[in-house]
Amino acid sequence: MDTTSSRSADDADLRDIARAVAEEARSYLSTVTEVAAGTNPEAALPLVLLAVSDILAAGARLGATTDVVPSERFEPDLGPDPDVDPLHANLANVFEGIDEYVEVVDPLLGEDVEHASVSGDLVAIAGALAQGLRHYETGAVLEALWWWQFSYLSDWGERASSVLRTIQTMLAHLRLDVPDDVATEAEYDALQP
Repeated sequence: MDTTSSRSADDADLRDIARAVAEEARSYLSTVTEVAAGTNPEAALPLVLLAVSDILAAGARLGATTDVVPSERFEPDLGPDPDVDPLHANLANVFEGIDEYVEVVDPLLGEDVEHASVSGDLVAIAGALAQGLRHYETGAVLEALWWWQFSYLSDWGERASSVLRTIQTMLAHLRLDVPDDVATEAEYDALQP
């Protein structure tokens, strides 16, 4: 295969990855916006669990891809960033009482912990994905892919991993934490023929 054919195949692969990430980014943004609306509070945790899991799978693909280098040295100015403050406020309201959690800052460098919030992490991920989508929708596919890859490795991948674990832990507590008498009765019932 000559270098021109190889470069064309590489470009096609990158475009396929960008298309898949754009689809996942749109889905994530739609789900987080739906959860923030608070119309179905019983489904909030499962929906966020699925959305974060899906975007992490797309992010893993970005992390496994060789560094994407856009043709321009500087990111084109797309105007002001979208205002995510209302989304953050609404998500904080949805997760009121369970929004804050503690995470390890860098598990390779030590045991230092810091406070984080589910709403803050979900919004940070949304902001990074939306920025990449803005590039993608203007036709700057490599710029979008570079942005998603860079921001995944530098910020939102870690945030998504932390918030995913937190959401999964919340679900585990909701479903498994029961009073001892209820657990004993359920065990008894399970053993009866």
